[in-house]
Parts: sequence; structure tokens; C-alpha cells
Amino acid sequence: MIRSFAPPSHRVLADCVRAATAAPSLHNSQPWMFRITGPAVEVHTDPARRLPAADPDGREQHLSVGAAILNLRLAVARSGYEAHLELLPATGDPTLVARVTAARPVAADDLTVSLAAAIPYRHTNRDPFARVPVPAVAVARLRDAAAREDAVLAVADQAAVAELARSADRWLRSQDDYLRELARWTGPDTRHDGVPAWAAGSASLFGPQTTIAVLATRGDSRLDWLRAGQALQRVLLTATLLGLATTPISQPVEVPAVRRALTGPAADVRAQMVLRVGYGRVAGRSPRRPLDEVLLP
Repeated sequence: MIRSFAPPSHRVLADCVRAATAAPSLHNSQPWMFRITGPAVEVHTDPARRLPAADPDGREQHLSVGAAILNLRLAVARSGYEAHLELLPATGDPTLVARVTAARPVAADDLTVSLAAAIPYRHTNRDPFARVPVPAVAVARLRDAAAREDAVLAVADQAAVAELARSADRWLRSQDDYLRELARWTGPDTRHDGVPAWAAGSASLFGPQTTIAVLATRGDSRLDWLRAGQALQRVLLTATLLGLATTPISQPVEVPAVRRALTGPAADVRAQMVLRVGYGRVAGRSPRRPLDEVLLP
């Protein structure tokens, strides 16, 4: 017997899209668009919101969109449907990078429900962290979260990464186009995008008892970037569940020579993001684009 089922309503899927937009992105650029088509949600990159100076090949844009895809998957599953994911569908639209379809009704497992519930509480924290070490069991949970999305998370030497980050930041700030881009997306004039002044945090992101980790993938294609974004978001949400504060640090992976140094020349993985993990005060939520601005007709 073939059993039919009622697909989720447009309103339910719109709520899932709203959850997707809570993902982190480079300079809070929110470089994504969505289209609801029947029981499916298409995920698109927004070419107008790619940052060409910091992200010339679109790698970080795909990481940001990948993080939104993970949120979307979790939200669909929490709504009571199997979330079927198709990455880089074969279409004539170069902006279409994923399709998440609400398939058969199924109850979400406890971990999925917990991660979905953590979405609105995950915030980038740029303030100093407490002088309290991150327990090894928590680090293991974060590693497992990355592995579930085909990525590798490795704890790195803080002093070495800090020096690489400073080197990358000096080079980036020597580029006029980067400085203009940075001024556009950070500071007091941000509206419902960018990083507001109150969220800028301290000058240094490194300090005592801070765990520094490098998220990496075995490939470096568009598909790997999307997977890395999903892995990053699963790690961040897992950290939120564990009461940990997090900060993605992008500068070291924006300079090719520095990015290669993060994993070493002989490594069989490519660094995709540096992550700061520790215990900190509750961070505020950066502004988000309204839903009608990210939904395609």
C-alpha cells in the first residue's frame, strides 16, 4: 500500500528558512537566498553579497551558505520530516548550491532536536574568554561533530596560530580594497547586516585558556566548501549546547600562504576555518536580513 502524507506548509518551511538565516557569515554579510518550491527549499548564493577582497574565489561565501544549509536541515527535521539534502544540483542556475526537501514524516532524534533548539542561541563572541580550560571531553564532542559532516577538527598550537593570524591581518590591511570592504561591513553604520560596533569585541582574540582549533577538509572544491560550512555550524551548535563560546577567525584562511601553513605542506587536508573556543559571557545577536529580503519568488 502506498501511503500519502501531507507536506509541510509554506509557513512551516518559511520558519525553517528563518532558522537558516541565523547562520554565521563573513562580516555578517548573509550571502544567501532561498526559494520554497513545494516541499523543498532551494538554497542560493547571493552574488551581490560575496566579498571579493577577502574572498576572491567565493570559498568563504560557500562556507557561510553551508552553515545555513545545516540550520535548514535541522529545522526541517525538527518539523517532523526527513530532510533530504542535494548539494550542487545539476541545473543551469550557477547560484543554486543545494536543495533540502522535506521527505517522509519521521520523528527527529534527540540530538537533532537539541541542535535545532540551539540555533537562536549561537552567537559569535569576540570578547575575552574566561581563564578556564575547555575540558578534553568537550573537545572530543566538537571533533565528533565535525566528523559527522566529513570534516576534521584539530586543536592547534595557540602561539603559532596567533602569529599566523597577525601576519595575515597585516597583509590584508595593507590592501586598500580590503580596507574599503571592511569599512563597508563593520562599524556604526550597519543596518540589518554587517558587524555592528558593539559586536566588534577586543583587539586580540587570543589569550590564556583559549582553545584554538583548525577545521579542515580533505578536498578543496565547491562541494568541500559547502560540507565545511555544515561541519562548522554543527561544531558551533554543539559548542553552544556545551555552554562554550566560539569565534570563527577567518583572516588566516584568507591569505593563501598562511592558509597552507595552518596544516603544513605535507598535510592531506586543507584548512577551511580557524575557531576560538572557550568560556565567555553571553554575546548579543548580530542583525539579520528580514525574511522577505532573502526569499526568492
